Amino acid sequence: MVKLVVRDRETIQEAVRRFRKLVERSGIKKEMRRREYYEKPSETNRRARLRAERRARRTRMLAR
Repeated sequence: MVKLVVRDRETIQEAVRRFRKLVERSGIKKEMRRREYYEKPSETNRRARLRAERRARRTRMLAR
């Protein structure tokens, strides 16, 4: 959970900017996007497999 204490003499715009940075760094935004729609486990596994294949292909290309 992200908590933001507003500092003395801090404008609302500055506080909102700091809050956005905190949310971005904590990964909440990324997690929200990921959970926006239900994804079947088979789709999750497929995405992970494809990601691993791309990573392996990239490392093979760099090793040459």
